[in-house]
Amino acid sequence: MDFNYSDEQLLFKNEVIEFARNEIAPGASVRDEEAQFDENLWRKSAEFGLMGLPFPEEYGGSDASVIDTCLAGEALGYGGGDMGFALSWGAHVTIGGIPIWQFGTEDQKKKYLPGIASGEWIAGMGLTEPEAGSDAAGVTMKAEKRNGYYLLNGTKTFITNGPIGNVFVVFARTTPGSGMKGISAFIVEKDFPGFSAGKKIEKMGHRSSPTSELIFDNCEVPAENLLGVEDKAFRDIAVGTLEWEHTVMLAPYIGMMQALLEDSIQYAKQRKQFGKPIADFQAVQFKIADIKTMLETSRLMLYKVAWGRDQGVSDPMTASIAKIVVTESYMETAQQATQIFGGYGYTKEYSVERAIRDAKLTVIGGGTSEIQRWIVGRKLLDR
Repeated sequence: MDFNYSDEQLLFKNEVIEFARNEIAPGASVRDEEAQFDENLWRKSAEFGLMGLPFPEEYGGSDASVIDTCLAGEALGYGGGDMGFALSWGAHVTIGGIPIWQFGTEDQKKKYLPGIASGEWIAGMGLTEPEAGSDAAGVTMKAEKRNGYYLLNGTKTFITNGPIGNVFVVFARTTPGSGMKGISAFIVEKDFPGFSAGKKIEKMGHRSSPTSELIFDNCEVPAENLLGVEDKAFRDIAVGTLEWEHTVMLAPYIGMMQALLEDSIQYAKQRKQFGKPIADFQAVQFKIADIKTMLETSRLMLYKVAWGRDQGVSDPMTASIAKIVVTESYMETAQQATQIFGGYGYTKEYSVERAIRDAKLTVIGGGTSEIQRWIVGRKLLDR
């Protein structure tokens, strides 16, 4: 691994930070309070070039590497502080757009990627069901092949960008009773007959990112919208997208950890107790040291997976380790920062209050910490 970034990469990261500070940060607390998705901010981010970073130029993208896309995500988290917006961006690019780019036919790429890359179409993924969350292979939604189309029936839940999305990669069972081998993926547009988004789900954190159910009631999906090979979508597409999800979608939390560290340092130097700054107390110094340690460890793990992905190396186990390290470190960082801020950290006056609410989703979504440990343990024990 080369730990040096080029001048171009550093310039790009700083440009994204500046954009995020000017456009995303100012309204972050209001969007959180009102659970509001800002369409105008989405368009500005698309015009800036954030929505199509990893996609090839021929489909409207920027041909950015995984590392470059992660740098953009880190900059969004650091400069913008709106983890909801970062979540919608990450879902749009990675689990919404990447599967079409990586596994789609040429016709599918030409049809969908330009709109996704430009931000005109908002993308997402429909995998989780009311009874199939951590057990993603337990998908029960049915897809029956008819003359020239598939008929989808079932419900997806906790879908990021559900209420605002235009196109989704949706997983359904094409062969009953065959486990993960009988699952297929489909590209579903919001205007397909029989498709609808349920009501928005109110959440504790990431409130500026809309979440809902997706409902399929005899939804007609053209046969040409089958993504990849029938019955093999779980291992090929769901698992194949894992390393993108565990790098690009986690990168904003690295940026937020950096911001929490800097805010904690500044506050500790200014806040006085017992006649001196709390930065003079060893207990506070230890917390700051722990945050820094978790930040650097998380950054190394995330960019290790991103670097491997850029080299064409697939390593799902290391991706799961990165998911554990980054998300649990972010959760602990938010807790420690709140403790440093004391009573003020429990108020909405400071962003650490929002951070601790946002942090909880990270150890649940995208595969819980327990599932990640299960993946790592089974791999090591050859199970």
